[in-house]
Amino acid sequence: MDRPLHAAVLPPGPRLLRALAGALDGGPAVCPLSPALPRPALRALLDALAPDAIETSDGLVPHTPRGGHVPVAEGTAVLIATSGSTGAPKFVELAAAALRHSAEGTLTRIGAAAGDRWLCCVPTSHIAGVQVLVRSLVAGTAPVIAPRFDPAAVAAAEGAHVSLVPTQLRRLLDAGTDLSRTGAIVLGGAAAPPGMLAKARGRGARVFTTYGMSETCGGCVYDGTPLPGMRAAIGGDGRIRLAGPSLFTRYRLRPEETAGARDGEWFVTRDLGALEDGRLRVRGRLDDVINTGGEKVVAGEVAAALARHPKIRDVVVVGRPDSEWGERVAAVVVPVPGAGAPELAELRAFVRETMPACAAPRELELVEAIPLLASGKPDRARLRSAAADVVE
Repeated sequence: MDRPLHAAVLPPGPRLLRALAGALDGGPAVCPLSPALPRPALRALLDALAPDAIETSDGLVPHTPRGGHVPVAEGTAVLIATSGSTGAPKFVELAAAALRHSAEGTLTRIGAAAGDRWLCCVPTSHIAGVQVLVRSLVAGTAPVIAPRFDPAAVAAAEGAHVSLVPTQLRRLLDAGTDLSRTGAIVLGGAAAPPGMLAKARGRGARVFTTYGMSETCGGCVYDGTPLPGMRAAIGGDGRIRLAGPSLFTRYRLRPEETAGARDGEWFVTRDLGALEDGRLRVRGRLDDVINTGGEKVVAGEVAAALARHPKIRDVVVVGRPDSEWGERVAAVVVPVPGAGAPELAELRAFVRETMPACAAPRELELVEAIPLLASGKPDRARLRSAAADVVE
């Protein structure tokens, strides 16, 4: 049966939860969009989405798409807006069965008990926030809604499970939050420094590192191991491939991109990875491979190496234009307070202890904080821009 599509321009709360519940039970498919978006950005998303109605805090308003009604794929319950690697808005169609499978797998993997609640403090226009709500619906419990992330809100929601990005976990540690009184912490969105994970676990946190994306209903690999029913493999090109019941159905109105992302039952990601003793290790984004002097350097692996340096609190590695090398390896570093700022020479030597010389950074930028996108991921486009106060 052809089902309508509603754009849910709503903050996290009861109305959005009801819309999601209806979508999972066969009602109109929904695409959550942030009401905080600037009007031009929201208009561009609505034009690309072509919904049949728009729901805001003022109510539900019918909408006539410019090209007429275009049905969603059969079984689709939720659409998630993502720019992917192109920057152009596109929408991932997720079936109710896929969302439920993912939620049930998460509840099983973290050992959630009957009656356990979830705290939602990540944007519900992204898959991480949507899945917090879906897990609550599947578990039959009411989520605790926080308008925005706040360490005090996490502490107050004692015992609730929570989905976070590494920057948020860092803020909890800095605030001295008693993590032993928090439920499971599902950590995703970006790679977490090993030292931060060790510190959190040392304070009693139950942290599960996750890997996934909108196309997999969020995290589908926990601590290197796929959730039940999901599979991970590495293609001949080194890219991570994922298969199983949590995969997306298609990109809305993008048949060419759908075909390009699927290889039979497998979703071919834009990430490089390796399987080590049966566990998946994410090496980094294919888009972030740095070609420097003819050598290819995986930025994520350099960042993982630098994250172990005692003077580094947080780090992102990017390629920046270079007239001699084509691209140069640039390390954007947040120093550990009170430890003294690291120098470029010592970081180059540190990286060369475990990696080839071409991977050693040729540029060091010291910052107070890594700039982030709304999703909590590092803003790599901004970081690739050369800074004025670079240490060469």
